[in-house]
Amino acid sequence: MSVFSSFTAARRLVPAALLSLLTLTLPVQAQQVDKLPSMVPSPPSLAASSWILMDAASGEVLIEHNADEALPPASLTKLMTAYLVEHEIENGKLSAEDQVSISVNAWRTGGSKMFIQEGTQVSVDDLLKGVIIQSGNDASVALAEHIAGGESAFADLMNQQARRIGMDNTHFMNATGLPDEDHYASARDLARLSRHIINDYPAHYALYSEKYFTYNDIRQPNRNLLLWRDNSVDGLKTGHTEAAGYCLVASAKRDDMRLISVVMGTKSTEARAQETQKLLSYGFRFFEPLDVYEQDAVLATPRVWGGSEDTVRVGVDQAVKLVVPRGKSEAVTTSLDLPASLDAPIEAGQELGTLEIKLDDKVIETRPLLALEGVEEGGFFKRLLDTVRKFFAGLFD
Repeated sequence: MSVFSSFTAARRLVPAALLSLLTLTLPVQAQQVDKLPSMVPSPPSLAASSWILMDAASGEVLIEHNADEALPPASLTKLMTAYLVEHEIENGKLSAEDQVSISVNAWRTGGSKMFIQEGTQVSVDDLLKGVIIQSGNDASVALAEHIAGGESAFADLMNQQARRIGMDNTHFMNATGLPDEDHYASARDLARLSRHIINDYPAHYALYSEKYFTYNDIRQPNRNLLLWRDNSVDGLKTGHTEAAGYCLVASAKRDDMRLISVVMGTKSTEARAQETQKLLSYGFRFFEPLDVYEQDAVLATPRVWGGSEDTVRVGVDQAVKLVVPRGKSEAVTTSLDLPASLDAPIEAGQELGTLEIKLDDKVIETRPLLALEGVEEGGFFKRLLDTVRKFFAGLFD
């Protein structure tokens, strides 16, 4: 659910060729849609080509601009490379202590390096640190070859995972982010991926906040400047190529709220840090999290006719978490829309109605109401008795 929509007027006013030259430096103001009260201040202007701010718990989008535009992701690609490695470790197909043989191909890979040596063996753990902290292209290729036998096959795995988690405007050609016309990603997709990294494999997430990693007696810093400037920032990844500009995916947690920001196409390392800080500061200043319902919360027990049980537990199968304007949590109300009559049989997980959530008088979220249990059809006499009861109940409705 998007709280702010992309600002696209620039594309109508500026010829496409000229716009492509301006996107790295032109501050663009995101526009507020008529979904939240006007008390929320206008979002900041950013000198970037694309950006998004997402709540990590709910996936709710607070601000976005050109968030679905497919752009060169540069080393932000390595978020998927690392995610796949973490997936393999968590599923027991790979161990952090496994030794990886370094090929000539990995050793020769250009761009940023971990400085591994051809013909040596390096642990998966060290290579993963080299990918996340040092942004090592050589480490990325070495892991891709170890897991899939080659970088092309690994890219297939990357694209499979991208489809699985709903990265609809992304396609990978390599594990590094080195330029390729068929290699692209959107800001929204990268935010979704980052949310999975944080929530799916939390045991590995601490790596993204490490400021330095030393390998082969070479100490290199994490390029995410916000790790030094903002104690609440603990990830995730930087990227840069001539085509992509300077990009940064960051995450920060303050109190019980975690935000994910993606900024693509800025003009410098300093600019990507400053523009990201604008997004995070805005989100934390003007919004707060609200836990509406826990997973499997029972919200109603409506009557069931002709069943082995007289009622069914109805609720939500996932926790309902929202982000609302700060100070407005008490203005949130919920209502249930359920049929006047339910008849057995009912299957567990069957959609029975709708949960509607409003802020003041505006609907901000709807969720399906599900049967949290199954209700089998009752025996002959139970069905007959319920038929009579239902008839008389209808007379008095």
